[in-house]
Amino acid sequence: MGAASSTEAEREPLLAPTSAGTTNSQPVNSRVYGRRWLVLTLFSLLALMQGMVWNFWGPIQNSAVKAYGFTKSDIAVLVLWGPVGFFPWLLFMWLMDKKGLRASLLLSAFFMLLGSAMRSIPLTDLHLRRWLIHGGQFLNGLAGPTIMSAGPYLSTTWFAPDQRATATAVASLFSYLGGAASFIVGPLIVPAPNNSQTGAAPPSTAFIRNRIQLVLYAELAAIGLFFVAVLLYFPSRPPVPPSVAAASQRLSYRSSICRLLSNFRFLMIALAYAVSTGVIGGWSGVLDMVLTPANVSQVDAGWIGFWSIVGGCVFGIAMARFADSIRGMLKLILVLMLAGASLSSTWFTLTCLSTITHLPVTAAILYTSCILVGIFVNSSVPIFFELFIETVYPVPEGVTCGVVTFLGNLATGLLLFFLTFYPTNLSWLNWCVTGSCLFSLVLVLFFRESYDRLYLDVFVSV
Repeated sequence: MGAASSTEAEREPLLAPTSAGTTNSQPVNSRVYGRRWLVLTLFSLLALMQGMVWNFWGPIQNSAVKAYGFTKSDIAVLVLWGPVGFFPWLLFMWLMDKKGLRASLLLSAFFMLLGSAMRSIPLTDLHLRRWLIHGGQFLNGLAGPTIMSAGPYLSTTWFAPDQRATATAVASLFSYLGGAASFIVGPLIVPAPNNSQTGAAPPSTAFIRNRIQLVLYAELAAIGLFFVAVLLYFPSRPPVPPSVAAASQRLSYRSSICRLLSNFRFLMIALAYAVSTGVIGGWSGVLDMVLTPANVSQVDAGWIGFWSIVGGCVFGIAMARFADSIRGMLKLILVLMLAGASLSSTWFTLTCLSTITHLPVTAAILYTSCILVGIFVNSSVPIFFELFIETVYPVPEGVTCGVVTFLGNLATGLLLFFLTFYPTNLSWLNWCVTGSCLFSLVLVLFFRESYDRLYLDVFVSV
């Protein structure tokens, strides 16, 4: 089924053990460096800011409409620029494969800095200001291919095998954590146009605009700081690789693309990832619009989105650490996560249709069901990534994850594109979430797992 497993020649390490009798699970010539945590931190902080910029407008959509004259369709387009930025993903993956992670990350950070600067220009002409905001969001989206795809590449390049899944989880989930922070930062700093809950007078348009401008300046300053830090110190790789797999020869860029497109097992699991995470990504980006018919305020919707993503990040890192401790169980972990996502999304969807299902609708039920959806789906991302790498090794990690993140963002883009035509009644969007979780669960159940990279580190290194 699909392309054959990697050959023994492809598995041959560049670093050979000095003696066949060694009992160390790591090759003798491998080494891990303490600076790997600094590299991971810098990458994760940039990912955090990229997620915050991408998800800035959705949680404050009512305020944005008041301040800048945006429509509901405009808000969907602002979120859509994130997936659109993935279309030149082949360029970024080629750059990462040929020049290393430093060159690709610097280019991505420059796009983020330029985009944030464009959004922050305080023009009085609202028509031109809206165009600059759209352009800034697009440039931030161009950073997505590297930010969302390079986590497994970084973990393999810098971390030992028993830390790889954990490092992948941290690097991959910090962009989601940035989206979660936007659910809190935006609604807490930017007031809603109607403060009916507090009984205070509605804030003026100028005041709302000034508060939005304050957040834009703060995000610009943070991105500028992290860009300078990466420019000063962010090596592409350590002097000595941390494992046999990190030092092994990989397929060429062209051969990698052909191998991925001809591997039925990879396409199967990539589709499962793209459908589940892509639909959830689009749904969470407009969560305020989804929950407004249920009489959930902008601030409450922000807290729901925040806890759903933060819970997914925490749970995902915990599951990745578990996967590092007990190897060879990635498929089982994914099945459990997607089963939980299917049940919780069905619960949320039926609750929103209370006029038909007559299910009780309370704040606790909406909070619980929505947060559980985010926890189960978002936490599956690093597990998916690790399974991709194991399935298609020795295809380079950056190329593999570039393909799947492009597919995931394509799914998000299609969902948000349809949303621009049907922005009023969003019950169909909730059904898309439920259907995507069930569809991905079926694909993972029929997927046949393999662990070529694990074989290399466990058997060839001893």
